[in-house]
Amino acid sequence: MANSKHAQIRYNILDYCFRNKSFSFNDLLSFVNDKIAELYPGEGISTRTLREDIKVFRDKDHGFAAPLPENIRILRYTNLDFSIAQKPLLDYEQYLIDASQQLLERFENHPKYNKLSEALIKFQDGEDELSDTSKILFYDSNEEYKGIKHLKPLYLAIKKKQVLQITFKGFQDDIATTFEFHPHILKQYNNSWFVFGLNNTIRIKEWSIPLDERLIKFDVLEDATYMDTEVDWETFFRTMVGVVRPQEAEIVKVVLRFYNGRENYFKTKPFQPDFEEFFEEDKHDQVWFETIINKELIQQILSFGCDVEVLEPEQLKIALKKHTNTMYDYYLK
Repeated sequence: MANSKHAQIRYNILDYCFRNKSFSFNDLLSFVNDKIAELYPGEGISTRTLREDIKVFRDKDHGFAAPLPENIRILRYTNLDFSIAQKPLLDYEQYLIDASQQLLERFENHPKYNKLSEALIKFQDGEDELSDTSKILFYDSNEEYKGIKHLKPLYLAIKKKQVLQITFKGFQDDIATTFEFHPHILKQYNNSWFVFGLNNTIRIKEWSIPLDERLIKFDVLEDATYMDTEVDWETFFRTMVGVVRPQEAEIVKVVLRFYNGRENYFKTKPFQPDFEEFFEEDKHDQVWFETIINKELIQQILSFGCDVEVLEPEQLKIALKKHTNTMYDYYLK
């Protein structure tokens, strides 16, 4: 077996290189060591370890059976559509997953590990699907979502406190813009990821960037000094629905009345976690919470259709009325 220390990282780097680069053995060794050093400063692998890794890629019985010919100077897949991500786990990889699941069973009643346990179960279910085992889990996903490729580099940029130069082009923009950005946190919403931080070009501390095709590229500004956040992100998100916070937005009290028992559905999965119920018996179908008014709030309210009514505030009632009138006009045509 190849050196197991950061083996998965090496395999992912090699898989990327064999699909996208044209390296000789020595060039490949330098590239892999540079990437490992980014995560583990001062560490790297030997020539022997790299040769063992390449054997794992070529091995048809206990490896990835990769289309990587032997006795070639340039190491590259003959089928560039191949990826080890398409292959079932190797035996020792499956062992590590199983061991992780068994370890987590010790903490199965601890809420801190709920998300990790769920992720491991989803991962295992995906492996079972590759192995022709009946699929058990079906969960929300966005199969067309390409922005996930930005998640790890941005996560590392935050960990390393790196300043970035962002190139971004909105759907309605004619040209791309560039700006200096200090990334602070990552947030998932509606099966997509967003990075929040300081847009130092226009001095906005709570700037959000969607991780999708609008994010053209980002580069590290080596000589720039990173500025830490002063934002209380927990409070920031708990006073809004979604990820878009208009600069002029103010926190208001929202009161909703539900019909046909739909308040029960809201309470099982509220789009505002800090909602409150009324004590009055005649208001059992109402809830209230404090938030800003943005497009995502309106969209969530509209998702209940005719089973919800906005009672407060007036500006939100007007916004919903405009939406419903426009929708009404669509169906008069």
